Amino acid sequence: MRSFVGEFCFAVLCLTAICLAKVEVEDGVLVVTKDNFDSVIQDNEFVLLEFYAPWCGHCKALAPEYAKAAKKLEDMKSTIKLAKVDATIETQLAEQHKVGGYPTIKFYRKGNLMEYTGARKADDIVNWLLKKTGPPAKDLPTVDEAKAFIETHNVVVVGFFKDVTSDAAKVFLDVAIVGDHVFGITSADEVFKEYEIEDEKIVLFKKFDEEKTVYDKEITIKDVQSFISIHSLPLVVEFNQDTAQKIFSGDIKSHLLVFLSKQAGHFEKYIDEIQEPAKKYRGEVLFVTIDCDEADHERILEFFGLKKDNIPTMRIIKLEQDMAKYKSENPEISAENILEFVTAFVDGKLKRHLLTQDLPEDWDKNPVKVLVGTNFHEIAFDKEKDVFVEFYAPWCGHCQQLAPIYEQLGEKYKDKDKLVIAKMDITANELEDIKIMNYPTLILYKKETNQAVEYDGERTLENLSKFIETNGEYGRAEEIEEQDEDDDVPRKDEL
Repeated sequence: MRSFVGEFCFAVLCLTAICLAKVEVEDGVLVVTKDNFDSVIQDNEFVLLEFYAPWCGHCKALAPEYAKAAKKLEDMKSTIKLAKVDATIETQLAEQHKVGGYPTIKFYRKGNLMEYTGARKADDIVNWLLKKTGPPAKDLPTVDEAKAFIETHNVVVVGFFKDVTSDAAKVFLDVAIVGDHVFGITSADEVFKEYEIEDEKIVLFKKFDEEKTVYDKEITIKDVQSFISIHSLPLVVEFNQDTAQKIFSGDIKSHLLVFLSKQAGHFEKYIDEIQEPAKKYRGEVLFVTIDCDEADHERILEFFGLKKDNIPTMRIIKLEQDMAKYKSENPEISAENILEFVTAFVDGKLKRHLLTQDLPEDWDKNPVKVLVGTNFHEIAFDKEKDVFVEFYAPWCGHCQQLAPIYEQLGEKYKDKDKLVIAKMDITANELEDIKIMNYPTLILYKKETNQAVEYDGERTLENLSKFIETNGEYGRAEEIEEQDEDDDVPRKDEL
């Protein structure tokens, strides 16, 4: 028999466990902390988990849609739960999930973690979840059910198979399992007749462009996935929060970006001009419009070295070639000019466009010398001198913190004839042979050999000085102590 003390301790432990496992609910969304995380994941078969920051604009925009999605699932009596984590408080959970930006959304299916790849509107969230938790494709036995199914969604993929157990049908279902779109399948003669489709064909129905596209080639997983990826997007895609992931994660890695202003009426004026060349190069080049009136798109303009008074204009970017950019000599947004620009790119006749600032007249006046694209190699690769360069981004918090220290460093060594302390705004100047991915990056180019040694120690005047005075030996093995705002500093390839 347990003693009174034993019974009391047992009761306290049980009460503590209950308290720890308590889960608050806000707008139908579970509030997850490190104390209740395990119980939320273990007690629910399906959990969509959002990591957010209260100050993040994208998180604020998602919040009402997320709550609306939770309400829809509740009304459907679904067992799927939506949950959220304040990543600025629950830093341990954020680190475990490798959260690098906000919002980050993860999906737990029976305890197994996978990335959320859907859009951020309530209907899209619900459809994605139903897809991942239900059968891969909805059975469509009648014309009425097929019509209702197609009408309900902006994009649906329907497989027409007289024998749903055939090899081709199995491949289609394999694609459906991993696909993010809504899939249906039918073997009904009346549905075949209604849509005038032959056996073993796949049709993508959509509420834009040509509305119906038929896939009639050999049915393989890779080819069907490519077909869906290409034809599920409009001929001309508007870049926004909902389309960004589809644009950058798609099979097409060469993009024509057309920079426009909705306020100036550019979309109405130019969209038809973009359509014709988009048809010609569909599947080869993705045509994307960007509304430059959006504050969120200012960083994109900066990445291409553009200002709002340059609008309208266009650029091509090749994602798989280290974000290579191409500039048209003629910025006119006309079908003829766009076609000429894209054709020259596809034929390999365009030279890569590298950003560079004009060289300031007083670039070498101060202790910290200013480098741009046109003078970088001459200064940094001077074999008579050691050259220490800071590659920075003006908006980067860490770069701003380093600035006064770096000025002190320049002042300290201003009288050293064989040492140059320099800096370069790497967001406004590009180098074909040097790739900078993080800000700030500090590199010492040694005299005689031009060997590049990156500094990875603590950014103090004392440590930077030791690094220079030991010819790049000091601090190379030290780890950078990351600060909380590191998650907010994007890498160059994430812009």
